[in-house]
Amino acid sequence: MFVGAVSDNFDERIEQKIFHAEIVVDNAAVAAETKAYKKIPDILDFRDEDGNDTMQSEIERNYNQIKLDVKEIVSDELKRIENDENLKHLLK
Repeated sequence: MFVGAVSDNFDERIEQKIFHAEIVVDNAAVAAETKAYKKIPDILDFRDEDGNDTMQSEIERNYNQIKLDVKEIVSDELKRIENDENLKHLLK
């Protein structure tokens, strides 16, 4: 069960502003669908050869690499703009 209310605009009136409804679920159909689900395979395992969880260090490594990549892109673009007569006025 759920209830709610909506608002409208002055030029787009909604006559039914308050509602009360029930979501009807076909439990048998949902159970049959769920039973047919296939397991999602593991694509990446965050354990090293000794079985240690390396997920946090891998995330940090990726994060730091992305930060470096972004800094390099920004630096390259600033140099490009600085060396372009039509764009260098955009830099302070």
